[in-house]
Amino acid sequence: MELNTLWFILIAVLFTGFFFLEGFDYGVGILLPFIAKDDRSRRMVINTIGTFWDGNEVWLLTAGGAMFAAFPNWYATMFSGFYLALLLMLLALIVRGVAFEFRSKDNNPTWRKTWDWMLFIGSFIPALLWGVALANIIRGVPIDQNMNYVGGFFNLLNPYALTGGLASLFLFLLHGAIFLNLKTEDELREKAKQFAEKLWLPTLIFMLLFVIGGYFATDMFTRLGINPGVIPIFAGLSLISVIFLMKRNLSGWAFIMTGLTIVFSTITIFMGLYPRVLVSSINPAYSLTIDNASSTPYTLKIMSIVALIFVPIVLGYQAWTYWVFRKRVGSTTHLEY
Repeated sequence: MELNTLWFILIAVLFTGFFFLEGFDYGVGILLPFIAKDDRSRRMVINTIGTFWDGNEVWLLTAGGAMFAAFPNWYATMFSGFYLALLLMLLALIVRGVAFEFRSKDNNPTWRKTWDWMLFIGSFIPALLWGVALANIIRGVPIDQNMNYVGGFFNLLNPYALTGGLASLFLFLLHGAIFLNLKTEDELREKAKQFAEKLWLPTLIFMLLFVIGGYFATDMFTRLGINPGVIPIFAGLSLISVIFLMKRNLSGWAFIMTGLTIVFSTITIFMGLYPRVLVSSINPAYSLTIDNASSTPYTLKIMSIVALIFVPIVLGYQAWTYWVFRKRVGSTTHLEY
C-alpha cells in the first residue's frame, strides 16, 4: 500500500474516532438545558462527560495535525475556503471548554444558567457545522487550477450541505441521549430514554434525506455503484435497530448501534471521496487528490514510524480512562463540575 493511501485511511480513522467519541459529547451538551431542570441534575449531566470531553477533542487535533503534515495542500485549501465556518466552530469550542471549567466557580443561579447555555451553543454549532463541512467536501466547492478556493461563505450554505448539518446534528443528539441513558440513574435515565425514542425518527428522516440528496448533489453513487457494498447498508441497518433496542431497554447495544451508524457513515463518505480529498465544483480535474495534495514520500515515511509508536499508546490510555470512569453518575456521586 502506498503511503499516500495509508495516510488517507489513517486520517479517515481519526475523524471517525472523533465523531464517535465527540458525537455523544455534543449531544449531551445540547440536551443539557432541556433534559435537566435543576442545578443538581444539570451537574450530573455535565459530569457524565466531564472526564472525557477534553480527551475526545484530542482526536480532532490529531486529525488536523495529520492532515497538515500528510496533505498540506488539502489543509491549506480547506482551511482558507472554510475559514469563517471553521473560525465560528473554533470560537464555539473555546466557549464550550470555558463553560466546563467556569460553571462551578460561582453558586449564583444566573451565572450557572448562563454557562449552561454557553455549553449548549458550544455543542450545537460544531455538531451542525461538521455535517455541513463533510457534505461540502464530497459535493464539491469552487477550487481553481491553482488549488485556491474562489467561492464565498454562502457557497457552503447550499441545501445539500444544510441537510448534512441537520443529519449530523440529530445523529449526535441521539448518540448523546443514549449515552446519558447509560451513564445516569433514576429520573434522568428515564428522561434520556424518552428523548432518545423521540429523536430516533427525525434522525432517520434527515439521514435518509442526506442519502437521497447525495444521489443528486454528488457523484458518490456513480463511484460506488448501485450496490455500494456492506458498509453503507450496515450504517442504515444500525440506525434502524436503535429504536427496537431502546424499547427493550438494551441501551448498551443501542449506543453501539448509534456509534456504528456514525462509523459506517463516515467511512462511506471517505470511500466516495477516495482518491480525492477535496472535490472541485468548477472542474473535476482541479480536485485535490492524495497525490497532488500530499507531502514528500520521506515526510510520510517519518510520520508513519512516529504514528506506529505513539498511536497505540494514546489508544491504550484513552481506553483505560473510559474503564476507570465507567460507573453511572447518580445521586450519591461526587460531582466535580
